[in-house]
Amino acid sequence: MNEVLLYTILTLTLLGVLSAIVLYYVAEKFKVDEDPRIDATESMLPGANCGGCGFPGCRGFADALVKNDDISALFCPVVGSATMKAIAENLGKVAPEKEPQVAVVRCGGSCAKRPSTNFYDGVASCVVSAMLYGGDTGCTYGCLSMGDCVAVCCFNAIRIDPETLLAEVDEEKCTACGMCVGVCPTHVIEMRRKGPKNRRIYVNCVNQDKGGISRRACEVSCTACKKCQKICTFDAITIENSLAYIDADRCRLCRKCVPECSSKAIVEVNFPPPKNRNITNQ
Repeated sequence: MNEVLLYTILTLTLLGVLSAIVLYYVAEKFKVDEDPRIDATESMLPGANCGGCGFPGCRGFADALVKNDDISALFCPVVGSATMKAIAENLGKVAPEKEPQVAVVRCGGSCAKRPSTNFYDGVASCVVSAMLYGGDTGCTYGCLSMGDCVAVCCFNAIRIDPETLLAEVDEEKCTACGMCVGVCPTHVIEMRRKGPKNRRIYVNCVNQDKGGISRRACEVSCTACKKCQKICTFDAITIENSLAYIDADRCRLCRKCVPECSSKAIVEVNFPPPKNRNITNQ
């Protein structure tokens, strides 16, 4: 009995050693030598794996930066232009120059301005709410307040305001990764240039219903009256699908369009108080 046990142990030991030798030679034969610059590049990235660069993680992005000769289409919004330039210099390449961006929630329909028409008592998810009911107000385009954007933000840069029940972005924390943009089923979140001194002007509405219908659903909705478009001397405002839109590339931040909007759907951010104009700075 003891001899059988001893032979069994010896046999298993020999099989284990043989398997280890085989695995070692297989690993050596098929191993892939990785460029050490990938580790160095990854160490300069945030490690958030947020997907803002278009890759599933920082490792994949670092690999692409090292292996591509032209990295003009590659950019990490979290680290910004300065770090991207440093990474490119380490790799002997040229980094793209991009202006800082920030997420903007284009909905001003707070509880007071967009009254409820029904009560949603389902799963606390914007996607589910949009698919089943379109929200609990007359506007099916606005913020649904369930916090899908909050859940995906890796930087704690967005929250649901408890009073207005609208998503609210902290521009100091926002890294422009774009995760909130992709998850919003009503597409009220948009990436926009931060602008000089963080000043921005945009139409705070995405409702594409015709003027009368949208105004009944929300008192601060855009009615596509075209007054803002007519006064803009830079051709920065277009009207499409019953909705005005301000092109940040053309807008010169003159603010002439703001008082023209009777529904106050155009907002100005981080500007000094306007002179001789009773408009609240958002």
